[in-house]
Amino acid sequence: MGIKEIIKQPEGRRLEFKEALPVSADLANTIIAFANDAGGELYIGIQNNPREIVGLPEEELVKMEEQISNIIFDRCYPAIIPDITFLTEEDKLIIRVTVYRGSSFPYYRKDKGKHNGTYIRVGSSNRLADEEIIAELERRKRNISFDSELVVDKPASELDIENFKQEYKDKTGEKLDIQALRKLELIREVNGVEYPTNALVLFSDDELRRSLFPFVKVECARFKGVTSEEFIDQKSILTNIATQAEEAYNFVLRHINKGAVVEGVYTVSRWEYPVKAIREVLRNAVVHRDLSLSGKDIKVAIYDDMVEITSPGLLPPSIDYAAMESRQSDARNKVIAPVFKRMGIIDQWGNGLKLIADELKEYPQIEFRWKETGLSFQVQFVKLDYAEQQELQQDPRQELGQGQQGELQGELQGELQGELQGELQGELQGELNNPTMYSEILHKIMEVPLSRKEISEAFGQKKISGQLEKIVSKLIEDKLIENTIPGNKNHPKQKLRITKRGIVFLELLKK
Repeated sequence: MGIKEIIKQPEGRRLEFKEALPVSADLANTIIAFANDAGGELYIGIQNNPREIVGLPEEELVKMEEQISNIIFDRCYPAIIPDITFLTEEDKLIIRVTVYRGSSFPYYRKDKGKHNGTYIRVGSSNRLADEEIIAELERRKRNISFDSELVVDKPASELDIENFKQEYKDKTGEKLDIQALRKLELIREVNGVEYPTNALVLFSDDELRRSLFPFVKVECARFKGVTSEEFIDQKSILTNIATQAEEAYNFVLRHINKGAVVEGVYTVSRWEYPVKAIREVLRNAVVHRDLSLSGKDIKVAIYDDMVEITSPGLLPPSIDYAAMESRQSDARNKVIAPVFKRMGIIDQWGNGLKLIADELKEYPQIEFRWKETGLSFQVQFVKLDYAEQQELQQDPRQELGQGQQGELQGELQGELQGELQGELQGELQGELNNPTMYSEILHKIMEVPLSRKEISEAFGQKKISGQLEKIVSKLIEDKLIENTIPGNKNHPKQKLRITKRGIVFLELLKK
């Protein structure tokens, strides 16, 4: 990616812009935060707000390079070795400092020490790490995970895991005996006693789980409208982690709709959202959540215009949601993830993101958004045409009483019928005598918007015919149908939907 493309990107987890060389403390904090996370690039000579290339004096470049190197060497520990390069754009000089993801975590300021000088990257800012995050960085250095640590409060033999054993047997056909627990690293022996790991406690229905991990739950809510001001329904899922994802998924299904859609020559029912993708996101949220962040739970929020899922913890540095079809796989919880895979709850070969991407192709009216917010990762399935649907359903005189509204609606309906009978008399008469593709298209998109290709397939055509294009253009001209994405006919997610005029046209044909 060239500089012109880079400067269009927002500052974030791996990118920062500075107009001039920052003071030594700020520079050290940024370098440390990048090294403790996914790495990153710092561009000096680019103003952030407004974004503009201002450049640096040529005679100062070598001196600045030495200053940067000295600050990093003197203030950062363990040693961080960045790449420092000079770039030219629009005849202006820029310094790029590239920091690679470290391996000797945690990195911190020498003058402040580990507990007061460890910084992490949260969005576009550097934050001082607390004890929990420092401990997680140290685990990362030893290549172990939070869920693999032992719990010595109670021997494994006294832990209530009967429901988990039965669930495991139902899913795998295998018995979860002592040998299997050891092989899965759910228990380890210390001084002749088998103790559970955090993972086994989380799979259990024991009181120990509720006392140690009261925050490892899923909070679900269905809100009225598009804000979180008023609840319609809510549920706290407090079960063991083996069943949390499915319970959350069932909550989502209870609060989204199913409609009709044309596939080929058949009309079938289909959910308004890509439910397989939602299910996959929920499973990922449970299995990959950052368990070391106490006090943070998974949140599932359903609004009129979207489904939103938020999970504690940032994305692992090796996962890129922008490349969803590349079969990526990385497990934050190195004991829980293999158990989920063995039980068939998550995919064995990292196909989860590809599954999401594939199903989204069948839902062009749903936009998939993701972002890191604070120390959490959030995914949204958003209805692109929600605003337009609301406008179509909006009563022009909401302040009137219900009876007056009914009278007004009848008057408006009558006016529209008269208008159509005047403007489209020939079309109405022709469709009454001999129905053609003109009215049949209206019937096919009555329930659910369809793309031109989907309409073509519904008529049994192998490709979009010239006749179909001509009739679609005529229907748009007559204002009986409209694009779901106005102003961009060739948008890849473009579909056609019926208008109020189109609905009244079909009603006149019935009469």
